[in-house]
Amino acid sequence: MRMGMAWRIEGRTRVGCGALAVAALLAMGLLAAGSAAARAETCTTQSGLSDAERNGLADAAEGLAVKVQANDAAGLRTATVAEVAKDFGALQYLVSVTAPKLAGGMATVEQVYLLDAASLKRNADGSAPDAQFFCSLNRSTMEADFLIPALPPGKYGFAMVNVAAAAAGGGAPGAANLAPWRLSFLMRQDTGGGSPGSVARNRWLLAGFYPRPLTAAGHDGLWYWTQARQMTKDKQPWNAWLYYQSAQKLLQPADFVLSTHLEKLRAEAAAAAPPALSDGVSVDAPLVVKAADGTEYHFTGLGVDDSLAQSSLDIAAHLRVEPLADAAAARKRNDDAARALVAAYPEMRKPFHGVWVYAEAVGQAPFATEQPMAEIK
Repeated sequence: MRMGMAWRIEGRTRVGCGALAVAALLAMGLLAAGSAAARAETCTTQSGLSDAERNGLADAAEGLAVKVQANDAAGLRTATVAEVAKDFGALQYLVSVTAPKLAGGMATVEQVYLLDAASLKRNADGSAPDAQFFCSLNRSTMEADFLIPALPPGKYGFAMVNVAAAAAGGGAPGAANLAPWRLSFLMRQDTGGGSPGSVARNRWLLAGFYPRPLTAAGHDGLWYWTQARQMTKDKQPWNAWLYYQSAQKLLQPADFVLSTHLEKLRAEAAAAAPPALSDGVSVDAPLVVKAADGTEYHFTGLGVDDSLAQSSLDIAAHLRVEPLADAAAARKRNDDAARALVAAYPEMRKPFHGVWVYAEAVGQAPFATEQPMAEIK
């Protein structure tokens, strides 16, 4: 097995899919060394691990990745911590929809971390506390940090496995067209059963699975980051804001993984955001768009979508609505909402393929439609 460095957060420049690595915003006060020292949790990066520790985590992650590729739900369940295995349906579904996207690809372990929370104390009511791990990279000011909610005490590993097309001449037929994916695994060391020091006693079990594509519409996160910067210069704040969202989505392996690099990305995105998006978009703070006929549309979410695998992204807009029983009327409302959105912000026409509208009424499944830009008049 090859322990690659394609994620490149150990101090080298990233080239290829997923440059500048992973991250998210972290308050500077949390980055102080004293914060980590005051807690029971500790992080050891790949370069600080012994060969046995590093290889143990990498072998376990590679084995999990192989099971995911094969859609081996039964095998995964036997390699999963008890609290996840007892309610395995959600994880099984996630594996089933991910496996076809990995067929024929080569899995490469790119980065591992040892996250020691063995001394973590449960809350007074017995519930698992939130855990924080601060990982200094190459003794520099750069950090990769993990803020994991409701984590039971134990010793954990976090591993990232990239799955991409094999080199020319290798892999399964058709694998050359495989889009690259990152499979991130949170693992916990099993300390029960077997004799002390035995393989069975110290094996790594799956505690969390986070699959994410490394490209969207044929481009990686660095490309979207670079394009967002240019869009900002070109006075296209709405396009820039959406491209920044795409960059973060591609670069961050799991929502609880933080680092210095994407702190910079988020700061750029916040500075470039249109005033209407300065506080984000949510149910409590919707983006209100008024159509030419005076109808108001309340958008509670705005992002990007690559589900149609077009040459450019779609906009994904979530719309708060009242229930409609007539499907044709619901479709027309979605189309009208997409038209109002693009009319209000016409710069969106150029870089995006179309608009997905998810009409969401309380107590009902979302009514989703996609409309290409060429059809939005």
